[in-house]
Amino acid sequence: MIETPPKAPPLYPKSHLLAASGIAALLSLALLVFPSSEVEAKKTNSMAIDLETPADQLKKEPKAPEADSGDTDGTTPSPFAQIEQNTDDQDTAQGDSDTDAADDQADADTDQPVKTAAVKEPATPAAPGSTHRQVVVAKGDTLSTLFQKVGLPAATVAEVMADKQAAQFSKLQHGQLLEFELGPDGQLQSLHTKLSDLETIRLSRAGTGTGTGYTFERETNKPTLREAYAHGVITSNLSVAAQRAGLSHKQVTDLAGIFGYDIDFAQDIRHGDQFDVIYEQRMLKGKVIGTGNILSARFVSRGKTYTAVRYTSKQGNTNYYTAEGDSMRKAFVRSPVDFARISSRFSGGRKHPILNKIRAHQGVDYAAPRGTPIKATGDGKIFMAGRKGGYGNVVIIQHGKTYRTLYGHMQGFAKGIRAGAPVRQGQVIGYIGTTGLSTGPHVHYEFQVNGVHVDPLGQKLPMADPIAKAERARFMAQSQPLMARMEQEKSTMLASKR
Repeated sequence: MIETPPKAPPLYPKSHLLAASGIAALLSLALLVFPSSEVEAKKTNSMAIDLETPADQLKKEPKAPEADSGDTDGTTPSPFAQIEQNTDDQDTAQGDSDTDAADDQADADTDQPVKTAAVKEPATPAAPGSTHRQVVVAKGDTLSTLFQKVGLPAATVAEVMADKQAAQFSKLQHGQLLEFELGPDGQLQSLHTKLSDLETIRLSRAGTGTGTGYTFERETNKPTLREAYAHGVITSNLSVAAQRAGLSHKQVTDLAGIFGYDIDFAQDIRHGDQFDVIYEQRMLKGKVIGTGNILSARFVSRGKTYTAVRYTSKQGNTNYYTAEGDSMRKAFVRSPVDFARISSRFSGGRKHPILNKIRAHQGVDYAAPRGTPIKATGDGKIFMAGRKGGYGNVVIIQHGKTYRTLYGHMQGFAKGIRAGAPVRQGQVIGYIGTTGLSTGPHVHYEFQVNGVHVDPLGQKLPMADPIAKAERARFMAQSQPLMARMEQEKSTMLASKR
């Protein structure tokens, strides 16, 4: 018979266990009544938020999302605030643009629409059961491939394109956004896309059912104009300084054209020259969407000041005049090429670089990249356009009975340039090349007065007519405030930098 072993005695007396249980209960109660400092702090903060009044909350400005449009502090700039962006900002903006373009490309390469949250919703709400789809145009896309991406058959493309105006939808640009509205039956109800900040085109189904066709609409927004001020100092060339001051490429060209009668931007510009400009800004819903005309300008070159004011006469003719009313326009501009470098000057004893002998250089050579446009320096009629010995491809223009200009070594001629054809000052007549006896791309420019070659850079050019006496009072009423405002804006800008 196997005996059962006796039970082991307890490790602790029963009275001790009861005492320990009581102490644990008391500690738990203490923790509930007296929370830790961390818990207390969280509770205090929570109470502070709960006690904040709506007025206090309104005083707080919400933080702008990091991936927003790039606006700064939200303040509205003065209409005449200087617009100048440093190169670091430009590099950052370019990087953001490249990143956005890459994202759009990735979205377009997949057969999925762009997320609606990233794009502004359409003005009209979608019909019940309809589907809103968005597609970004990728490289190689056509209207057919985009319709296919949203599940529409090829027959729908043919139906849409039945309207001749709808052909504008087929002129696609990389990165363009197309927005589709599909009905419960999967058919296309509407399609719209923004061509620019000012223009949107839309197609809408004309009725219900199949074969009812689409109607085309064009929505346009008219911008408002305001005046803006820019100031620039030249450190290398006009183009860089003007872009840093916030002027567009077209305005840089316009500025060079306005002062091109008095200043040769290839040789006259020096470090430290400066300019001031009052110009038009195009605004839409408080946003700058573009720039317009230069209204007034001042250019200081080599210590000499030149002024210009835009004026439209009662007859509707627009020109630039000095602040005193003299015409900025002359019979000839100084240079046939914008921003070109002078590679050889007028000389009676220059050694020819190819013939290697002393030979008079009866013109001025302007060096620029191959294909750069060459412009007529004055109004006239084409005397010759063709091949001429060492000149290569050449254009000769007769300006009345007294003056004649020649443009040599052209790569080719502009459309319509032929003997007997009339040309206007600033009209493109050809393109820089290396034809004939030429060591590099440039244009050889000659200026003749009564058959005698003269230095184009030293020749005094005939003036155009000044403001008519009947218009002078009206002109001065516009000119004086513009010049005064330009001076005021410059003074304010300089004072802010001290």
